[in-house]
Amino acid sequence: MNTRERTLNRLSRSTSAIIAGAGILIMAIIAPIVNFFILEEMIKSDTLSKNPENILASENQLRLSIVLNLIIVILDIIVAWALFIFLCPINKSLALLAAWFRIVYSILFVVSLFYLIHTLPLIIDGNLEVKYIQSQVALSLNNFFLSWDVAMILFGFHLLLIGYLFLKARYMKKILGVLLLIASIGYIVDGFGQVLSSGYKIKITLYTFIGEVVLIFWLLLKGWKVKSSEQKQETYS
Repeated sequence: MNTRERTLNRLSRSTSAIIAGAGILIMAIIAPIVNFFILEEMIKSDTLSKNPENILASENQLRLSIVLNLIIVILDIIVAWALFIFLCPINKSLALLAAWFRIVYSILFVVSLFYLIHTLPLIIDGNLEVKYIQSQVALSLNNFFLSWDVAMILFGFHLLLIGYLFLKARYMKKILGVLLLIASIGYIVDGFGQVLSSGYKIKITLYTFIGEVVLIFWLLLKGWKVKSSEQKQETYS
């Protein structure tokens, strides 16, 4: 590899670290807002009460949640590509597999959004009974979260591979790989728990997500500084 190729390779990996870190950071801000403060509140609060005005008002909330979730999907695909570029020198096959897990997760996420889109005509149609609209919107929201739980299992396996690759790399702190592995277990356990049992109430991810936070700041503050001499020590496969 000549000097120009090495420079481009380092630039590519440095850029991919920044893109991945920035993308995950934006998603970390948007996701809790749209899913916990908008959609879950619609189920728990009186947004879907018998007051017709409240039901009509929920249309804007649903539209906003759909748009924000689509932004998250786009960012997920970008992050999948960026992490593949960054982790490729460690193990190309595993980096590619990790990227595919995240892309398939994104596809399932898009599919789950159709449950939200399905509710819009119900809310807009003024000829339907309020109780019917209530039940259908609530059912669609619950189906959305169930589909999302299935998708999160794949996301957990994505993190599992990412964590392993970080453990394998010589120039990365091992603790980051460990934290990512712990985070992956949280998603996998919670995902299977929600799918297998309607009474599953445990939220392991509330305590295991720290690895994702550390990953954001590592990529933005340290990842783009990885020296070419350290990159060449990695084993390509």
